[in-house]
Amino acid sequence: MNLKIASIIGFGLAVLGLIFLLEKNYILSKNPITIIIQLCSLTLMIWSRLVFGIRSFHATANTTKGKLITTGPYRLLRHPIYAAVIYFSWASIIAFPLVETIAAACLISGGLFVRMLLEEKSLMATYDDYAAYSQHTKRIIPFIF
Repeated sequence: MNLKIASIIGFGLAVLGLIFLLEKNYILSKNPITIIIQLCSLTLMIWSRLVFGIRSFHATANTTKGKLITTGPYRLLRHPIYAAVIYFSWASIIAFPLVETIAAACLISGGLFVRMLLEEKSLMATYDDYAAYSQHTKRIIPFIF
């Protein structure tokens, strides 16, 4: 399968999961733990977008022109934008511990994980220093994974 098509499919799966959570009103809650995690997730996403800049907006998992970003949240995570979306969606499970909420969070995580792997393949081919960077920077959970 073409890597761009696979990337779009991964993105589509994540969007479907998010739409499901929105349609069912499983995104926002009054649960304080969920609210804290989701606010932190939004902060991480905004911080990541500001550090990465406008070039972070693209539909397919491919590299963009410019240098490899390893500052800000990218010091701790290779994929902080995806991590923020994953954290945000999994926080919904705390407030709405349902099989369908778990399934949606898995769909979102799976779709974004596909994109991470495809992006890493592209980044490895584009940036000579990506291999070293990926050895000491985790994908989505600092110091763990």
